[in-house]
Amino acid sequence: MDELDLNPEMLQELIFKLRAVMAQEALVSPDSGSNPTDDEGPATLQEDAGDLTRTELETLIDDLEPDQQAQLVALMWLGRGDVEPEEFAEALTLAAERHEGATAAYLLAHPHVADYLDEGVERLLDGTDLMESGEY
Repeated sequence: MDELDLNPEMLQELIFKLRAVMAQEALVSPDSGSNPTDDEGPATLQEDAGDLTRTELETLIDDLEPDQQAQLVALMWLGRGDVEPEEFAEALTLAAERHEGATAAYLLAHPHVADYLDEGVERLLDGTDLMESGEY
């Protein structure tokens, strides 16, 4: 696909790291609305001060070229169901036009971003699962 020039290995690594970060307590719906008196404990991993994964992710994403950052945002939108595969080129344009601030902060604000990116690639490539194939 001409619109997608992200390195498949980098994208796969990004999805793995996003899944790890999103599993950490401080990054998953901090106010779940549950009743703390009947919660036995956190259902997610605890964030550790020495954990550099989030910082690594932010650096990895923000060091990408602006067009590659727009591709990540458009892939997330595609995976989330906001756009269809045939609308991907328009989504890229919209992502580039709406770019404000750090792309990493925008992506990390979505708890299911790893799943959305994976699904976006799969939808864009007509059913090819990036996590299974390791390439696109």
